[in-house]
Amino acid sequence: MKRVLIFSLNYYPRFIGGAEVAIKEITDRISPGEIEFHMVTLRMDSELPKSESIGNVIVHRIGPTRKNPSIADLQKAPLHYNKHLYQFLAVWEALCLHRKYRFDGIWAMMAHSCGIPAGIFKSLNPHVKYLLTLQEGDPPEHIETLMRRVWPLFKQGFTKADCLQPISNFLLAWGRHMGFAGTAEVIPNAVDTTHFTREYSDREIKEVKEELKKNDDDIFLVTTSRLVHKNAVDDVIRALVLLPSKISFLIYGIGPDENKLRSLAKELGVKDRARFMGQLGHNEMPLILTACDIFIRPSRSEGMGNSFVEAMAVGLPVIATQEGGIADFLFDEQRDPSKETTGWAVDANSPEQIALAVEDILARPEKVTQVRATARTMVLDRYSWDTVAKDIRTLFVRMLGDSNGVE
Repeated sequence: MKRVLIFSLNYYPRFIGGAEVAIKEITDRISPGEIEFHMVTLRMDSELPKSESIGNVIVHRIGPTRKNPSIADLQKAPLHYNKHLYQFLAVWEALCLHRKYRFDGIWAMMAHSCGIPAGIFKSLNPHVKYLLTLQEGDPPEHIETLMRRVWPLFKQGFTKADCLQPISNFLLAWGRHMGFAGTAEVIPNAVDTTHFTREYSDREIKEVKEELKKNDDDIFLVTTSRLVHKNAVDDVIRALVLLPSKISFLIYGIGPDENKLRSLAKELGVKDRARFMGQLGHNEMPLILTACDIFIRPSRSEGMGNSFVEAMAVGLPVIATQEGGIADFLFDEQRDPSKETTGWAVDANSPEQIALAVEDILARPEKVTQVRATARTMVLDRYSWDTVAKDIRTLFVRMLGDSNGVE
């Protein structure tokens, strides 16, 4: 049996995102008799134990805490300092754990914050294998700017890695740019294909449409997005002005740009058509998406973008840019003539192209049926957690094969 230590800023049961979901989905599918996973992560909540087992991961929590903190509390002292403290507290915790467990490998979930402690640990324990996963959704330029003060340590997080696993070709190029020169394999994130391909009864769909006040001739564009600049919700709001009044935009998500986006919708005279729906739970998401007509998120930057793949699994036509990792799975009829079409591509910052794409989807129902089927087949073939976990397991077996975890 091998032992692997994971560096992750957050983990279950609180404040989880796509990276944390990926860790759990993958580790739950790898036998504990083959790899025993440990993790160093932030505690945040004083009511959480300092150590516990969650699935196939033994979680070790560190850092300042508050009792039952909210998301807003994460931006206040002392929790505000946690992300910075983690990069060094995690090294000490990892070294202490290594003396006890003698790890064969370490796994950093994202270069931003986790690459630094992993790189330092690797420098002190060169025989322990090091896998770096790139999951970043923010533009690399933005991340690099944030890390300038600790640039040598940040860069070391790339150069010390034995293996790189980016979730998109876009992030692979960034890893190479940052100096990684070893073995790399693009393995994307996945979606719960069983959950997102569930079939609903006409009655269930009708009830949701009634709750959403959707009439028979209404067209609902929908997005599930954090309300930040990179996700370009503003461009869809601008596109509403160019589209018929029967077309509305349902915005599921929260974020710092919400007030700004609400003001924009009011200013453009579409505040009744740009509907801010709040946060949408994972369990409710497939049915809500099924009740809508077109998924859209014209991102200005994207490491990969699970929301697009989820929408494709549900069976919605998807409008998106081909920025970053989106280009790995969204293929447009005009822009990618050598590939089977899986969506409608638009340029970033182009409300006009968004409006044209919506009009094209509404005008060509037969084409939409074909594209939806192609996209769903692609998701089932390439983006299931069983497939991804199998590929990650193979990566670990290959990487750890000659590791004995001792100095």
